[in-house]
Amino acid sequence: MIKSNFREWTLDSIDEAFGTQQVDTLPVLEEWLSYSYQINDYERTYLTKLANNFLYHGGDDWNEVELENKFISPLFVFSEIDSKSFAYFLERELSVTIDNYELSGKVDGMIATGYRSPKKPYFCFNEYKRGTDPNGDPKGQALIAMLAAQNLNSNQKPIFGCFVIGRSWYFLVLQDNLYAISNVYTCTDEEIFDIYRIIKGLRHHIALLIQ
Repeated sequence: MIKSNFREWTLDSIDEAFGTQQVDTLPVLEEWLSYSYQINDYERTYLTKLANNFLYHGGDDWNEVELENKFISPLFVFSEIDSKSFAYFLERELSVTIDNYELSGKVDGMIATGYRSPKKPYFCFNEYKRGTDPNGDPKGQALIAMLAAQNLNSNQKPIFGCFVIGRSWYFLVLQDNLYAISNVYTCTDEEIFDIYRIIKGLRHHIALLIQ
């Protein structure tokens, strides 16, 4: 049995070890990204202030903790992602055995069933200050956490994910052994409203999955 931390994985090593395959897109990803939500004036004002704070107060130089606390968590909390059935949890451990690998690691953020503590995860999130980091690869770390979540659920339902590199947001879906990654969304321009809309869609899709 091989013990491995999430931070050790890249997309290539995940594909080789577990037979996953990246595809251009998946229907569930396209449905998620196209979720329809009309932002009201209050939301528009708050999101604009959040984006401007990043843009004009050093967001590109924030470390991971600052990025999480000054931008990401306020955005998720404002989206009202939590419910009595599932919630957004931070810095929680995941561990699972898949084939000959004992995988474990701390996930920056996850949405999982549970009220006070996570049970079944359906969304895994990782944030990075920059594209290359001595502590791991953001794409690989997000996907391996999603693969762990898929195995913990023991079902064929899709797993949602996201990784953030500074101002750049990417969304991804893992379904069976296939995964797809979205084009980039930039949080410092009008795409902040798309990011918020997609997070709203995430709440909708997870609610449907756990019915």
